[in-house]
Amino acid sequence: MHPVLKEALERSPVMPVLVIPELSMAKPLAEALASGGLTVFEITLRTACALEAMAVMKQAVPDALIGAGTVTNPERLRDAQAFGADFVVSPGTTESLWQCSQVEQLPILPGFSTASEAMRLMEWGSLCGKFFPAEASGGVKYLKSLAGPLPEFRVCPTGGIQADTASNYLRCANVVCVGGSWIAPTDLLAVGDYGEIEARARHAASLSLAG
Repeated sequence: MHPVLKEALERSPVMPVLVIPELSMAKPLAEALASGGLTVFEITLRTACALEAMAVMKQAVPDALIGAGTVTNPERLRDAQAFGADFVVSPGTTESLWQCSQVEQLPILPGFSTASEAMRLMEWGSLCGKFFPAEASGGVKYLKSLAGPLPEFRVCPTGGIQADTASNYLRCANVVCVGGSWIAPTDLLAVGDYGEIEARARHAASLSLAG
């Protein structure tokens, strides 16, 4: 596994998944998350300011690892690289996207939702993947079933996980961390409640793989 991706997955039990509507939110959001103990961010490329927000958050928290999320094709991967992403995250994985990440030497956390897709990622050389959408694809039960035949494949489940269910995932032997949008949802960003975001980050950072 690429050392940057390994660090991104192992630094904290939860990787916040962020949708940033306005660029002005990026700096206080990064500071709130870091104050709460989280310094690995997945910034989804779903808003017009997302790429610029990555650069702002990196400047605000220099030791942060910034992941560009919702990367679905080589063009988006190159965009993320141009704006300083440390790694990229995809909801699913195509061969062209995987090959682009290898050519550009930009670490990717590739998306999957089935055993066959996980096996294909392993065949390409990946030892980890983003299980998405986690809850809708079988959740904890599915991941426990996957750990038997594919024990060496590490997983970051994302999608539908909440503060009160994250520990259930972290107890799975094959889970290295979870992705969570509950830490900084758009409703809290809209009202500027960075104190609540910091509190949620602190709780997430206190979780452990032992549950």
